[in-house]
Amino acid sequence: MITEFLVAEGERVKRLDAFLVSRERSVSRSGLQRLILAGRIRVNAAVVRPSRKIKPGDWITIEQPKPGPMLSDNKPIPLDILYEDEALLIINKPSGVVVHPTSGNWHGTLLNGLLDHFQTHGKVNELNTSNGLPGLVHRLDKETSGVMVVAKTKQTQRDLGSQFEDHTIIRSYEALVYGRPTMERGTIRIPIGRDVYDKKKVSSQTHQAQNAATEFKVIQSFKNVACHLELIPYTGRQHQLRVHVAELGCPILGDQLYGGQQESQIQGNPYPRMMLHARSLKFCHPVSKREVEFCSKTPTEMELLISHLENQRNTSC
Repeated sequence: MITEFLVAEGERVKRLDAFLVSRERSVSRSGLQRLILAGRIRVNAAVVRPSRKIKPGDWITIEQPKPGPMLSDNKPIPLDILYEDEALLIINKPSGVVVHPTSGNWHGTLLNGLLDHFQTHGKVNELNTSNGLPGLVHRLDKETSGVMVVAKTKQTQRDLGSQFEDHTIIRSYEALVYGRPTMERGTIRIPIGRDVYDKKKVSSQTHQAQNAATEFKVIQSFKNVACHLELIPYTGRQHQLRVHVAELGCPILGDQLYGGQQESQIQGNPYPRMMLHARSLKFCHPVSKREVEFCSKTPTEMELLISHLENQRNTSC
């Protein structure tokens, strides 16, 4: 499928990949970069690099390859569906599931499961998003569980995409973290971007910092060993919550990338997962125009760890 469009007047100069991230929400930034490097995304008919600066008047051509193995998965994945109507689907994503097929993860992804769901229930014709696939307007990391919204029509995808871009969608997360913040509640405002020294990480040590803000509140404290936090992101940067709490000195339990090995286990017992859960999502429904909210209860593995921490605290009193 080939998409062509003109960069509108008033658009500020920015990198091509950064510009496309907010427009082509069904493709990740890394996926867009691969398409650019493969020559499938061109500016004024020329092959360019992801860092190419775009400006008003530029003509962009996007040639997306037809989906490959992800469409012939034929491996049904059970979905925990919280709500569904003609416009959207609300699911409770489990930890350990990759959202979108990528190199090395073509099968067993959330998108595969969504396709299986629509095919099994004879709803393929309802899909009217790009490439005839469910519209993934936001994502959760592989190890993060919780509420996600999926668009079933192009209009829904555009509407929800705009709400995410305008930061009018309210997302609430809960996390179990190492240690305890110095304040019971507050807002973390630390610009972040790709780490200068480790390209797998996001941090404040970057050449391309983007503003990022996260509100936090202590729900429960287990002395100075750990605490249970509510986290509300005001912006939607990659790994934002994980980086921000780590900057507080309170990395998420089980997060080896930002917390290190010492935060991957407690009393010698390893955690089964990273302890981060998207527990609610509040937004304006694209069709009814009413405010709706969907919630997911604390997962069992997090409840068990909370119980363990409570017992440990009470025993040491």
